[in-house]
Amino acid sequence: MTIPVAGSLRPARWFVLLIPAAALGGAYLAQYGFGLAPCEMCWWQRYPHMFALVFAALAFFWRPVRPLVAVAALGIVTSGLIGGFHAGIEYGWWKGVTACTASPFAAGADPLDAIMNAPVIRCDQAPWSLFGISLAGWNFLFSTAGGLAAFVLLARGGKAKA
Repeated sequence: MTIPVAGSLRPARWFVLLIPAAALGGAYLAQYGFGLAPCEMCWWQRYPHMFALVFAALAFFWRPVRPLVAVAALGIVTSGLIGGFHAGIEYGWWKGVTACTASPFAAGADPLDAIMNAPVIRCDQAPWSLFGISLAGWNFLFSTAGGLAAFVLLARGGKAKA
């Protein structure tokens, strides 16, 4: 049974559920559907979305709802800010981290051979872009705006008990 809420808390609750679900769904579709292996910073962007998704789901079944939605919104904004930092590295606006990651090895393969032959995925090169904006840039735009919109909806919600 879901907890009923009124006013602007209802759309805020849906925002914080759908934004990380869409972001993670898109990331995994890009990875497994189109072969775009994530770099280390791509993974950093996924973790706050996973965190937000858990708190957003809890907001449908547990009270008080408002703090759960706020924590989820904070996770979404955090992922967006990491995405903005990552996009800046991809565009060459600033230097980034030196860590890169390799693709996971296939099940049943020799782990040492898989590690030695795995391609290195660079954090400073965007493997895909739309309208000149990389995936990290899109994450920055949508996650930051969506998380902030959830905060605005929470603030407009007044002093509801939920």
